Amino acid sequence: MMRSPSSLLRALSATVIVALPAFARAQADTRPVVAVLSFDNNSIGAGRQDYDGIGKGIQETLIADMASNGKIRVVDRERIQRVLDEQNLTKGGRVDPATAVRVGKILGAQYAIYGGFMSDGRGNMVLTAHSTDMETSALANAMKVQRRTDDVLGLISEMTAKLNAEIKLDAKPAHRVGDAGSAAAAPVQSGTPSEKQTPQVETFAKPMSAKVMKTKLDIASMKIYSNALDEMDRKNTAKATALFKQVLAKFPDFEPAQRNLDKLQGKAGN
Repeated sequence: MMRSPSSLLRALSATVIVALPAFARAQADTRPVVAVLSFDNNSIGAGRQDYDGIGKGIQETLIADMASNGKIRVVDRERIQRVLDEQNLTKGGRVDPATAVRVGKILGAQYAIYGGFMSDGRGNMVLTAHSTDMETSALANAMKVQRRTDDVLGLISEMTAKLNAEIKLDAKPAHRVGDAGSAAAAPVQSGTPSEKQTPQVETFAKPMSAKVMKTKLDIASMKIYSNALDEMDRKNTAKATALFKQVLAKFPDFEPAQRNLDKLQGKAGN
């Protein structure tokens, strides 16, 4: 039975009315969008290479910890990784300001946070971070924390607390891929057409429970976790699964490893 034009109009109006509040909330959300990028190994001494690769684990954990900050929106790490892969930046090594601006603008972020870590070879680690403004490329909010290498999560938690308490980020409109004057104006090289034309922030990170950051995760376990993330990014599901399980065998309450393991097992079951 065909519906009359008036009934169709009423149905359409009801749909628009229902959709408007959600749209209005999205438009009203002016919290800065932040992309946390990888952290470089600046360690010194003969054991420097022992710390290669843990920057990805630090990045992932810092993202999840900062996601609890209601004043900002933090881009999910997997979305960042997809952009790095699409832009062929995964082999670029250290993150420089130009790369940070390029990736940040593609993601639709207003700010990028990244930095480095350094072990002195005597059981101490320093973690540094700063922000880059996507509009001006200006560096700001330089911060540093230090702790023993047997408590990496404590180090990251301390950095999160410092960033949340002291960082100054102004709300700005998100950039779109191809914006005039954008250093990242080149379109994404792969993905759907909508990814090439719209802001690349369709997912934000989910916060962890507070107890996770109290886990005394050592540097060796953080390296295993980082390697697991790397294998997951490379689509090596079996290797990533085994490594996540290795971390969880020692630290069963380490929520980020369990989340990623659940993702892999969910994909494997499809």
